[in-house]
Amino acid sequence: MKLAPRLAVLLTALAVSACACAPQTSTNSSSDKDEKTGTLRVWLFQEVGNKPKEKVVDSVVTAFEKAHDGTKVDVEYIPVETRAQRVKAAFNDPKSAPDVIEYGNTDTAGYVKDGGLLDVSKEFGDWNEAKDTDPTARQSVTVDGKVYGAPFYVGVRALYYRTDVFAELGLEVPKTMAELATTARRIRAEKPELYGLVVGGAYTYGAMPFVWANGGELATGKGGTYASAIDSAAARKGIKAYTSLFSDDNCPAAKCAGMGGNDTVTAFAAGKAGMAIGGDFSHAAVEAGKVKGKYAVVPLPGVGAGSVAPAFAGGNNIGVLKSTSHRTLAVQLMEQLASKETQASMFEAMGFLPTFGDVRQRAAAEKPYVKPFVETLAAGTKFVPASPAWSAIDSSLVLPTMFQEVISGKKDVAGASGDAARKMDEAFGSAG
Repeated sequence: MKLAPRLAVLLTALAVSACACAPQTSTNSSSDKDEKTGTLRVWLFQEVGNKPKEKVVDSVVTAFEKAHDGTKVDVEYIPVETRAQRVKAAFNDPKSAPDVIEYGNTDTAGYVKDGGLLDVSKEFGDWNEAKDTDPTARQSVTVDGKVYGAPFYVGVRALYYRTDVFAELGLEVPKTMAELATTARRIRAEKPELYGLVVGGAYTYGAMPFVWANGGELATGKGGTYASAIDSAAARKGIKAYTSLFSDDNCPAAKCAGMGGNDTVTAFAAGKAGMAIGGDFSHAAVEAGKVKGKYAVVPLPGVGAGSVAPAFAGGNNIGVLKSTSHRTLAVQLMEQLASKETQASMFEAMGFLPTFGDVRQRAAAEKPYVKPFVETLAAGTKFVPASPAWSAIDSSLVLPTMFQEVISGKKDVAGASGDAARKMDEAFGSAG
């Protein structure tokens, strides 16, 4: 993997420092073994266009095996869609379970409750690279003050807009959410074949910045005890701001209410919208579409002029299963897979944003398209409640249902958000 010159120089130094000391370990594994040789099994996610990822991982594995005589690393790439079943089976059958896994950062609390992930708080604290992990990424591996993995990459969303359309209509880039709505309706009025700002009723993480920017929250609480806050006055203001965009003068409800995030990005890439809320991970799809060379990206504006709407910090982590019989080796491999060197290589290969602030800044300097996403991260991001209940809330579509009920006129904002809050509280209560 060829790295940009400045990034390559940085990583040469990092590789030397990363090998300077082995992690110290504690003994909270469910296995009574800590074998220093043998086969380590690793499960990573299968991506669309996975070969570049495999190349980076192969490089890490080769170096790891060379540094650890008698050790072999067996990597399997599993479909993201079936991860829940595979991981649950692994937790229930340690003999067939991997030692190291990649997992979605919203799954952390649930996996910890299920007793599947190893507490690596001491190792993470001793790891010399951990100090440069950004706060939100660190939060995504932390439950009740304990660390259960290492952040692997982070993803955020920002505002994509058509530079040609803006130039033709003499529009300025919106600096507030109010201007965003006005600009969207101006585009639709002048070019009725386009959505102004394409939005989706099933696009939870495209909608949440409107809630957060207006001072709302998903829930309040900590230490595993949460209560829904989606029906607060501030949250309702954000819900109203987002759902008001589903109108004939911007994005008709009949077409947009059922859209998810991929649908909105696809519409923008196909030249059907003046603006869209998309991720750094959407860049390749947009570049491959009809708008290539005719768009730009800026942070999604907040309520106040010059502010940035808080974005959801998605992404994945690398963790060690509690059942591993190779605790020391597995933790060392986790750190190598999530290291600065590997994350920089993954950025070059897949476009995944590094979770280390220094590596991310250098990546942005090398690839200008990253800059608005880095600015969004720097402005402050949000995460889901660190509760095992979140997976149930997410999979049962509580929030999309709420948005769609308002969009369809079935319920008003107060009624829909109140019902959503009750469902969330039931899930939080069931999770204990």
